[in-house]
Amino acid sequence: MTFALAFLALFIEALVGYSDALVARIGHPVTWIGALISRAEQVWNEGHLSPARARLRGILALATVLLVVVSIVLLIDVAIDLTLPLVAALILKAALASTLLAGRSLDEHVSDVAVALEERGLAAGRQAVSRIVGRDPASLDEAGVARAAIESLAENFSDGVVAPVFWLIVGGLPGCAAYKAANTADSMIGHKSERFFAFGWAAARFDDLINLPASRLTAIWIALAARVTQGADWRSAVHSALSDAPRHRSPNAGWPEAAMAGALGLALAGPRSYGGKTIDDAWMGSGRRDATAADIHRALRLYRIAYLIQAAVIGLLAIVAFLLW
Repeated sequence: MTFALAFLALFIEALVGYSDALVARIGHPVTWIGALISRAEQVWNEGHLSPARARLRGILALATVLLVVVSIVLLIDVAIDLTLPLVAALILKAALASTLLAGRSLDEHVSDVAVALEERGLAAGRQAVSRIVGRDPASLDEAGVARAAIESLAENFSDGVVAPVFWLIVGGLPGCAAYKAANTADSMIGHKSERFFAFGWAAARFDDLINLPASRLTAIWIALAARVTQGADWRSAVHSALSDAPRHRSPNAGWPEAAMAGALGLALAGPRSYGGKTIDDAWMGSGRRDATAADIHRALRLYRIAYLIQAAVIGLLAIVAFLLW
């Protein structure tokens, strides 16, 4: 059942996505979850707390957010099952789950960076890439903008598509929502600023944990896509993922980034600037660093094929599960 649910969610999200008009009218599930996280942080993260107490408060805040989100979605899930026929319930759940995936919007935002670089130059490229990365755009040259866009594509393929689909298969609609809540909490309070260093510890560590399987799976999808994509090198994708990913400062981001770097013959990650501070991260891949807008288009093609491969594998598993049911 959940394999079919995941396949339909991928199909719906790729076909229609979540329109800007709908965001303007009712918001987005991620913004609703974000509002809950923000409120929890305001209540629990009082000033002048000791690190130990702030860490405990952060654990309680994360648990509260997860409990609220899962409870609401579980009630919706059960109500759908009780009121609709099986096929109709499956389609409605898939439509709801598709709102928690970010494949189409990721494609659009990364494509915008390539078009901006090609048609309007470096300043426009910096502005476009600033919408999808947290690093200082003013510090980036054209190659830096292109690399940042490709890194964001690879990492967010894992966080925004593969991981929520994985947890959708494992835990149904509530599992997918729980993942999205935890991932959103990490993006909001998990970074190591003075305000969130202790309070956001639980969000950051929990997000690392739940992304472990999807990050490795994403590297596999990218390597498989490289196997059938002209001009991509699947062997190098596998080699880079296995050799370089463990050296990344993140336990998860290095896997899709290294696989993408190897497949395209690039070097990604490396030293980067955030808030005026340089992060001396390892390079993923041993290829060239002078990436261009053309490389962004190559990465997008690889990403789209990887998306289709993932959907095809899940679709086959859904058929097998149906036949065995």
